Amino acid sequence: MLNLRGVTRSAAYVIVGIVLWSAVLQSGVHATVAGVLTALFIPLRTPAEGNPAPLRVLEDNLHPWVAYGILPLFAFTNAGIDFSGVRLADVFASVPLGIAAGLFVGKQVGVLAAVVLLVKLGLVRMPQGARWSQVYGVSVLCGIGFTMSLFIGSLAFEHLPEAYATRVRLGVVTGSMASAVLGYLVLRLAPARAPSSGR
Repeated sequence: MLNLRGVTRSAAYVIVGIVLWSAVLQSGVHATVAGVLTALFIPLRTPAEGNPAPLRVLEDNLHPWVAYGILPLFAFTNAGIDFSGVRLADVFASVPLGIAAGLFVGKQVGVLAAVVLLVKLGLVRMPQGARWSQVYGVSVLCGIGFTMSLFIGSLAFEHLPEAYATRVRLGVVTGSMASAVLGYLVLRLAPARAPSSGR
């Protein structure tokens, strides 16, 4: 009805979407269905030439919230990580410390060494204008890992007490957070472009 009447205000569709989401949630069907259905009916074009489409405006406004807040939180909670009863001393136990070191140190060393070797052998070329500090920053970010790290950890300690599963999660989170922070700082402080080499 909103589409047929030519309504282009995003707020109208958001209100309908919230009502629909509540109804779908109460029905027992997964609430993401409401989000998909609502998005399908938000106009991608506007009658007036030059006006931005409501769907594009919503997408642009929601992108930073989704990319930096909702999606990481969703991944984190879906991983089933429980920190109840965890102490600071547990972070420095052998299992979480080894996993964190594998993600934080092992990933960046492995990725950076592979790139350096391939570039030196002439098998690949550095991206135009890229610096080695940027390559290092990206290799540090490769230490961020939840799904596969938790999966491998659960297989490795499958027949051991539940306490080991908690230690695995703690190591994965610690290593991933350390990689995220250092990777961000390296890329933030790295100069944007390398000086032209004339090639």
